[in-house]
Amino acid sequence: MSESALTTSEPSSLATEPVRIASRKSELALVQTHWVMGQLQEHHPGLILELNTLSTQGDIILDVALAKIGDKGLFTKELEVGLLNGSSDLAVHSLKDLPTRLPEGLMLGAITRREDPLDALVVHERFRDYQLSTLPEGTVIGTSSLRRLAQLRHNFPHLQFKDVRGNLNTRLAKLDNGDYDGLILAVAGLKRLGKEDRIHQVLDPSVSLYAVGQGSLGIECRQGDGRILGLIQPLADAEATARCLAERALLRALEGGCQVPIGVHSHVQGDELHLTGMVAQLDGQRLIRDSQTGSVADAEGIGIALAHKLKQQGADEILQAIFAQARG
Repeated sequence: MSESALTTSEPSSLATEPVRIASRKSELALVQTHWVMGQLQEHHPGLILELNTLSTQGDIILDVALAKIGDKGLFTKELEVGLLNGSSDLAVHSLKDLPTRLPEGLMLGAITRREDPLDALVVHERFRDYQLSTLPEGTVIGTSSLRRLAQLRHNFPHLQFKDVRGNLNTRLAKLDNGDYDGLILAVAGLKRLGKEDRIHQVLDPSVSLYAVGQGSLGIECRQGDGRILGLIQPLADAEATARCLAERALLRALEGGCQVPIGVHSHVQGDELHLTGMVAQLDGQRLIRDSQTGSVADAEGIGIALAHKLKQQGADEILQAIFAQARG
């Protein structure tokens, strides 16, 4: 564990003691966490922040596909231990990595404004004249996401797919070295790391629904910690919160985890929230997709209602088969 501290000079009524922030060590995680730290100091001049960086199981095990490791807190558990034992006061997560059921005593204190949640195609230079739909048969696309894999197999069965692990720079290096012809990555991560110029094509939601919570950051803290909740409240974004709560309610009601082929798309128009969800077989042969619209004030109810719709159409059957395969 390494620690660093940031301070500002002006006093604050809430800045009586340091706030200890837990983050993964990856470059993207640190960029995201430093953004949160900057926002906290902007809203609370004089606040003292201490950064605790840790490696999670998902960061350490890089030679096994994510789906084979298991998805219960793969990128979050170690940070949550620090919250529970009191060594950290809050943890910053990519919201898509945070399970929908949190350990007893912890809560999702704030969801930040959302970066573009869509997926993107990044290609080797020899394929720069192609779009995803025109790539030649046998083109090798790298992805570690079962959600992306199932949708791509459904829409582009002529392509080949290969698991890819490692941080963003590692994946891009593998692409540039010719290990892959293309990669599917999150637009948000590429933008946050200043790699937006590598985006070859942003995938339309009709092709690839994104991961629950993708593009937003989740700030986790202890339940009932009024001081921390007061500090992070200005970072909460109302629209992102409504959308992500609906998405997370859908995932929770489907009893899915991070490593299952469940995708979403949401948007808010006026007082209405529109949510689309998808569940697919791993081979892409069967894909169930539907939508639900309702009041922004009932975001979680919208997610639960959509989960019920998808279950009626066979989502439970698909997911149970996937879980049985994973156990066997």
